[in-house]
Amino acid sequence: MSLVDPAAVGQVSAVTVRDFYEAAKDVLQLEVLAGEEGMGNLIGEKSLNRPALALTGYFKHFANRRLQLFGAGEMAYLRDLRDETQAVILEEIMNRKIPGIIISRGLTPTRPLLRVANDFKLPVLRSRLKSKDFTSEATILLEQKFAPRTNIHATLVDVRGIGVLLRGSSGVGKSECALALIERGHSLVADDYVQVHLLGDHGLRGTPKELNRGFMECRGIGIINIASIFGIRSVLPRKSIDLVITFVLWQPGMEEDRTGLENQTFEILDQPVPHMVLPVRPGRDMARLVEVAAMVHALRQAGYDSAQEFNERLLAHMNQPEGVTPQEMAQWQREENEALPEDDAEED
Repeated sequence: MSLVDPAAVGQVSAVTVRDFYEAAKDVLQLEVLAGEEGMGNLIGEKSLNRPALALTGYFKHFANRRLQLFGAGEMAYLRDLRDETQAVILEEIMNRKIPGIIISRGLTPTRPLLRVANDFKLPVLRSRLKSKDFTSEATILLEQKFAPRTNIHATLVDVRGIGVLLRGSSGVGKSECALALIERGHSLVADDYVQVHLLGDHGLRGTPKELNRGFMECRGIGIINIASIFGIRSVLPRKSIDLVITFVLWQPGMEEDRTGLENQTFEILDQPVPHMVLPVRPGRDMARLVEVAAMVHALRQAGYDSAQEFNERLLAHMNQPEGVTPQEMAQWQREENEALPEDDAEED
């Protein structure tokens, strides 16, 4: 059985150079050298381009929607050219509406590069990282910026390393359950509103809104700061979504899963996530149930399913003749297999 998240899915088609700079300036050690007026330019692709061929005048298949990375080779080639020749080539490149230029390794830009960039209002950034390191980090960041995303009304917690998304109708007790889990040493990622990104092979990742990061609403108490009460370890900035648990108010006669044999999923951004439904009623320790559900999921991921094991034991017991112990049944089965002719054993 599979349920689907009905929230709208967003796909970012472009990111501004300013957004990239603000998100990456510390990690990538970025500084703006020229063309600050063009920081609103749009980056159209999540990869970088090395414009080595473009510097020689060859523009077939030139990736003009990408940020252009000038490494040691590109900068050395420019310096070997006269200023006038540099200006002509750089104007040809910038006329193709590139979003911006990044210089790696902390290299010093040439004067024609800065002058032409300012004329075209094209941002020129510089990083102290080597080209290979910069490319790896920048590509990851751009993938995050361009990743498919959605917003879910839910609470995301880390329970023993398992990212558990708690969902249900308003007032059903998601935040109270999360608070009890935090008190037991688990961590809060986001309360009430979770931003979900699909990061390629890394799967689904949930983050809080920047505004309410580390804060939680408790009915009857108000807004509380989790880190200030329980310590900094009680809050995480992000977490993979490994398990979805839906709280529903218990009603007489409602259907409840009593065995756990039917594996349910909940689809987020077209990705199936293991799903469990927990009925809520007075006296139930929901936090304890969520802890157990997370451990059951972890065991299933490791290849062990207690419900399946019990089902197999039950079937074996039902097929066991009356008055015969399990040990005798197993011994009888071994003897029967040994007595089979070789041809019959091969057919079996």
